[in-house]
Amino acid sequence: MFDQSQIQEFKEAFTIMDQNRDGFIDKEDLRDTFAALGRLNVKNEELEAMVKEAPGSINFTVFLTMFGEKLKGADPEETILNAFKIFDPEGKGHIKADYIKTMLMTQADRFNEEEIHQMFAAFPADPAGNLDYKNLCYVITHGEEKDQE
Repeated sequence: MFDQSQIQEFKEAFTIMDQNRDGFIDKEDLRDTFAALGRLNVKNEELEAMVKEAPGSINFTVFLTMFGEKLKGADPEETILNAFKIFDPEGKGHIKADYIKTMLMTQADRFNEEEIHQMFAAFPADPAGNLDYKNLCYVITHGEEKDQE
């Protein structure tokens, strides 16, 4: 289902999410992961719904299987959009550029200053300082900007 490098990336993600390091991802691990990403006060119902997607306790094997099922046939644009939506809980379609820069430089596979510069040179923020991630995702997956409507 996945190649070795993908499995390693999922293992790293699992390790980051398993906040209490017990080998399982539970509701509290999810809450702590969201908090680490700057999303506080996640509703219990939302966390419970996520945990209930698994057939039982979420160890790494279950985690990998769940991602395999979610990604099978998934549109890459949709997958990337969903990643950005974590940073946009109000669903505005854009994220403050300074915020995404901080997240990219401090979380998981951290960007360095040059990578951040390259990203914003290729896709600058608007005059209000917002990054239009929907358009960015389109460019990443299709190679050209959508016509603005």
